[in-house]
Amino acid sequence: MVIKHDPTSQQLTITRNGHSAELAYSRPAEGIIDFTHTFVDEALRGQGVADELARAGLAYAHANHLKVKTTCTFMAGFVQRHRAKYADILA
Repeated sequence: MVIKHDPTSQQLTITRNGHSAELAYSRPAEGIIDFTHTFVDEALRGQGVADELARAGLAYAHANHLKVKTTCTFMAGFVQRHRAKYADILA
């Protein structure tokens, strides 16, 4: 699955068979990334697409030494379920 990152629009996206999914974020302060919204087109739901976006977003935060906030309820739950793996980057 190819995930595209567009820093200008502050989102990561996946497009498959004409359907899309996105993970949006903001940069509210220096060194902070806030994942604000996750959307997965109905045709892609139940296939782990949101989890892939979450992992990609968190990998981006880690690689860029950013602390993570999760305004998005999906991302908050994902981080909570995998807290041990991401504890070092949580704001």
